[in-house]
Amino acid sequence: MRLFDSHCHLDDAAYEDDLPEVLDRARSCGVERILVAGTNRETSARAVALATAHEGLFASVGIHPHDAAQSRPTDMETLTGLAAHPKVLAWGETGLDFNRMHSPVADQERLFVDQIGQAVAAGLPLIFHERDSGGRFFQLLTERLPPAWPGVVHCFSGSDRELDDYLARGLFIGITGVLTIRERGAPLREKVRRIPIDRLLIETDAPWLVPAPEKNRTRRNEPAFVRRVFDTLAETLQREPQALAETLWRNTCRLFKLSA
Repeated sequence: MRLFDSHCHLDDAAYEDDLPEVLDRARSCGVERILVAGTNRETSARAVALATAHEGLFASVGIHPHDAAQSRPTDMETLTGLAAHPKVLAWGETGLDFNRMHSPVADQERLFVDQIGQAVAAGLPLIFHERDSGGRFFQLLTERLPPAWPGVVHCFSGSDRELDDYLARGLFIGITGVLTIRERGAPLREKVRRIPIDRLLIETDAPWLVPAPEKNRTRRNEPAFVRRVFDTLAETLQREPQALAETLWRNTCRLFKLSA
């Protein structure tokens, strides 16, 4: 059984003391490939450096909506250069977050539109972040992104209507450890049954969103724990694990244009 953690942040300081051990634990759980997602110029550069240094690690580059207000025009030039690296598989994470509002709406929207254009120019799929945008995210997506352009809605937590819209656009849906949590994950476990099996990805978003039961003993997520997301998904969908694992692997490789 081989698994692909399609979204994490191994460049975070939480791993600075034991990254080799973290990677070893991931491999022991069958996690053969990991994508480290960039969220600004600095984290994107670190993600590329990690992908360069370690077999099985890949990177994306982008600016998270939380960092939109701090971005500068030179940041986009840097990201465009990084995007040419052969182990950069996607652009993102990018999108809109109107929940915490770390950046003003105008800055978020401007940067989101700009990054869609950069991803298309680079020929890269997109990794999307959306939270409480009230439909504005999908509106801009529809206006600016060519039809059928590949992408994934990372850490999906939206409504049934939003899910239908994403699927109609041909997007993949990223499922995190939220799925494993009894009460908080109940709505997601209902929605995941509506997602076609060929549109599903699994991810940790490590070091955040620790799944159950690991969250009872640690506050730091890591790629090995994507196995817990997978196990819960297989149980929820009542799918044979080996076949499901292969489907998810091929889904992720198809999105990121990797050989399966």
